[in-house]
Amino acid sequence: MSHALIVEDDRESAEVMAALIATEGFTVATAHSLREARAQLSMNQPDLVLLDLMLPDGSGMDLIGDSAVLSNSEVVFITGHASLDTSIQALRHGATDYLIKPVNIKQLQGILSRLMRPAELQAELSSMREKVVERGNFGLLWGRSPEMQRVYEQLTKVAVTSVTVFITGESGSGKEVVAKTVHDLSRRRKQPFLAVNCGAISPNLIESEIFGHEKGSFTGAERTHQGFFERAHGGTLFLDEVTEMPLELQVKLLRVLETGMFMRVGSTQDRETDVRIIAATNRDPAQAVAQGKLREDLLYRLNVFPVEVPPLRDRIEDIPLLAAHFLEDIGRKEGRAASFTPAALQAMASHRWPGNVRELRNVVQRGYVMANGPQIDADVIAPSMRPAPALVRADEGPSVTLRIGQSMAEAERFLILATLRHFDNHKERTAATLGISLKTLYNRLKDYSGDLSSSDNSESSMA
Repeated sequence: MSHALIVEDDRESAEVMAALIATEGFTVATAHSLREARAQLSMNQPDLVLLDLMLPDGSGMDLIGDSAVLSNSEVVFITGHASLDTSIQALRHGATDYLIKPVNIKQLQGILSRLMRPAELQAELSSMREKVVERGNFGLLWGRSPEMQRVYEQLTKVAVTSVTVFITGESGSGKEVVAKTVHDLSRRRKQPFLAVNCGAISPNLIESEIFGHEKGSFTGAERTHQGFFERAHGGTLFLDEVTEMPLELQVKLLRVLETGMFMRVGSTQDRETDVRIIAATNRDPAQAVAQGKLREDLLYRLNVFPVEVPPLRDRIEDIPLLAAHFLEDIGRKEGRAASFTPAALQAMASHRWPGNVRELRNVVQRGYVMANGPQIDADVIAPSMRPAPALVRADEGPSVTLRIGQSMAEAERFLILATLRHFDNHKERTAATLGISLKTLYNRLKDYSGDLSSSDNSESSMA
């Protein structure tokens, strides 16, 4: 039977929590000061410690620092208010979660249902590190490059906590796979993982999709609809391309992150949610704030633990491993094995991969379909990897001149529009030339709407 220790100076609150935890099949002890807590720890090592930050004889943080007994106990802080500083402080001191007073019963029950000893998680992580050496994968992620090793190290630190993760990286680099790996390593793994692309939902429907709506709340709302926050309760909600979310909806997301409460569209009743948020964007977050695409206060709230996914061109050594993994997966589904020739692997290593890992998988799929035998050669996959023409040498094509001191946002805008004009509005060639995905190009052109027919900044010029 699991054992819990409640360290809380409010005796009534401690008794209420103890009674609830006991109904979940735990044995429970209470302490009302650091001194009493140390005495309890010397007698019985708990599986779970609910630790108040403010105690009569010191801070709850002190108990972790001077008690080796807690090394194999899950620690959850109890605080009077939620703040970004509290989250970061709790993470640094080894806590996996925190509860806000008055303690929400559903959130406490969720923590009890997800209880896992730190030693179990560490053993699992050690096994996964061994697989990186043996097979080349860390959960759903593949690669042995130093860039990916750094990502794996970050994930081992953050997955066992409940803090918000903010993933950045180019389109196709694998941000959703990183998010799913975090979920699979967390204590929430048995609960839902739901992913929503904020840029793929109509602005008129996105609030309803995320928060849900009541029957009759708008035209066409013929029944009550549960949004992503309700359907992901107890699990993880992945908000991809969060910078594409309307600003008025970002305010409501900020409220959920701060209070754990939300309202369905057409309702006046607050609802509780116990969801871990993982957000992602293919934009530069600071630039998105400067462009008015992302609220600065929301960025601070999301960016508790940032993870940057490297583009495929920065980890070329992972291409053979990734290509072999994709080919094996396709062969298993289709019932026919295949392999790449050395020439094919060399061709893939020489490509710039503007579409990143997603583009590589598409190339592998096409090569598998087009190959006449069990071996896939370079001539089969070459049409899928059209090289991007260069725009940097005046003797090979046009160039652009930018003013010193021009902002990165202005320079990016001018270069994209100039390249688009050069290729007669051919968007695929434009994206390939610039080394970005077609989706990213469309997102940028959406930002620049109205600029295509107007003259460009007079301080920039075509040479």
